[in-house]
Amino acid sequence: MKDRKKIRAILCSLLLAFSLAACGSPGAGTADSGNTVDGQQNGSSSVQTADTVEDVPEYSGEPYVEINDNQPEFEEYELTTVPFENYSELDELGRCGEAEACVGEETMPTEDRESISSVEPTGWENEKYDIVDGGYVYNRCHLIGFQLTGENANEENLITGTRYMNTEGMLPFENMVADYIHETDNHVLYRVTPIFEGEDLVASGVQMEAESVEDDGAGICFNVYVYNVQPQITINYATGENWESSGSDNEVPDAAGTGSGNGQSAQDSGSVSRENKTQSEEQTYIINENTEKFHDPDCSSVEDIKEKNKREFTGTRDELIEEGYEPCGICKP
Repeated sequence: MKDRKKIRAILCSLLLAFSLAACGSPGAGTADSGNTVDGQQNGSSSVQTADTVEDVPEYSGEPYVEINDNQPEFEEYELTTVPFENYSELDELGRCGEAEACVGEETMPTEDRESISSVEPTGWENEKYDIVDGGYVYNRCHLIGFQLTGENANEENLITGTRYMNTEGMLPFENMVADYIHETDNHVLYRVTPIFEGEDLVASGVQMEAESVEDDGAGICFNVYVYNVQPQITINYATGENWESSGSDNEVPDAAGTGSGNGQSAQDSGSVSRENKTQSEEQTYIINENTEKFHDPDCSSVEDIKEKNKREFTGTRDELIEEGYEPCGICKP
């Protein structure tokens, strides 16, 4: 049994490395594929590993760390093809806990995503920076992504997460699971656990685990810790307050939530063009619900979006960014 587990863990790591190697390079055009996210490159060669979440090293430039040889820690009895969703009640500080679901075509959204701006998760001290792609340092991050369960303004499923964690860390894994389900019609057991240190109001990161059920993990299998950091921004995890890092802000948080939270590289794509945009002016955008990007209607990438993922939105740019959407890197809306 131990040998089987070890072989399975190795296969899972190889599968994840192959899948994430397909991610687009910085500045690439939008591709309507679950394994591709504009403006990021997840190389598997430099991914660090840890035995447990408690052993996770400090952030050093990669958005996530593999846990337990990338093997999820589900019990056998949990592996079911019956769809379900379980969300923890908020704790005494109003913080989210573990969220777990068996996701499949049955749980995926059949209607457009609605506003989630009514939910204000703990530590929601949002600020705007030119060096943050999209402007705002924080997003309302779904623990279990909207594209997997269709959950909108569920306060038990939304935490304060950095733009970097949302788009660079969590989204590639969510897209990978969604694509697998669409391609196979199989089910995936999926669990996301926010990691809080003490009475901190902002999580230091999230642990994401997933395993495809019908094929015993051959299609989807991962166990990762994703850092809740934003390059060049310092975060006070106790309160959510944040500011642009100075040269003396050298520490970054580990899984225990310690450190100041600045990263190593700027996320400044599109900041020049945004200076000439009126942030509060209402206009029409085209949203890709799969990649969570928004585009000008005449953007060359719009024609590549599948109809099931395409939605028209009329409102302000700020509203879309607050909802967690990211501006297209080509048309820079």
